[in-house]
Amino acid sequence: MEKFAFIIHPMDKSDVARKYKIANFLPESAVEWVVKRMEPKYVSHVTGVRSKTGTELEGWLVGCPLTARQMLALDEGFVLDKITATAKLAQELGAGIVGLGAFTSVVGDAGVTIKAGVDIAVTSGNSYTVATAVEGLFKAGDLMNAPADSVGAVVGAGGSIGKVCARLMARRLPKLILIDKNPDAVADVVADLKQQGKCEVEVAPEVSTALPQADLVIAVSSAAKAIVQAKDLKRGSVVCDVARPRDVSRRVVEERNDVLVIEGGMIAVPGEPDFGFNFGFPPGTAYACMSETMICALEGTYESYTLGRDLAIDQVERIGQLAQKHGFELAGFRSFERKVEEDYIESVRRNAGRA
Repeated sequence: MEKFAFIIHPMDKSDVARKYKIANFLPESAVEWVVKRMEPKYVSHVTGVRSKTGTELEGWLVGCPLTARQMLALDEGFVLDKITATAKLAQELGAGIVGLGAFTSVVGDAGVTIKAGVDIAVTSGNSYTVATAVEGLFKAGDLMNAPADSVGAVVGAGGSIGKVCARLMARRLPKLILIDKNPDAVADVVADLKQQGKCEVEVAPEVSTALPQADLVIAVSSAAKAIVQAKDLKRGSVVCDVARPRDVSRRVVEERNDVLVIEGGMIAVPGEPDFGFNFGFPPGTAYACMSETMICALEGTYESYTLGRDLAIDQVERIGQLAQKHGFELAGFRSFERKVEEDYIESVRRNAGRA
């Protein structure tokens, strides 16, 4: 039996209130004051995960008591110490690898410091997140009847994740726009893709001038606030936002009924998984970052897989292969923490004139 753990944390007061009802009657600041002083907590026991190879898995969800806002606003050293303490709890429970969920993979150096503080493997889950984001983008494009000559775009193309996304997208598109305020940051990707000669490449410094051309968009910038606005997007476009904090403003889904915004995919986990916790997903499905942690454990090689800000395309391809080996697959989409239903996609497609 292989063993893993995954760190979760409350996004805001409403998540805290799911366990502590009194939080409903307190201001956000009071809830955060209490949460900040809590110790990491055992959340649930995970059972029933079974690979296609027959290997079985058990695990634990462990809670880091900080909200998303606190993760970004509090002293970085304090936050990293809290995450490390949560990872140590995972180690004590018997996990061989721990995954960093939500904002715990964003803070600091994306897991490097956390790994230094524990004696088990650590992964941010970013490799499988990227693999499924690109897969999901094209699947959503098919559902939206995107044109065969679709133009792609990567927001934040100069980052390590953006560069990998660009290379993967360029394999399937006739034109790709790399959006980054620093053109020098994408010079190596541009040179590489132009040498391959399979995809026309354009570089743009601003979202507002580039996105009106794009049909398929991945947003992975490190901006501290939403930079993709409703007015920026082409009718009928699909945007996959995997940035944290989000690149896409919530007003996009409120004001544009002719574009589809997703946040990556829901992953169908093999076997009969019982997570002992309601993520708001259909039964048997999980986040891609959590799935990467389970995949690594099922493979039985307890080595840190995705750490730090650098991400290599061979990492992404390898985790995709291991996902297939063990029976993990894309099961659907989510957007702003909710499942994207088929009838919603149909309505967006109709409003975009793609019915």
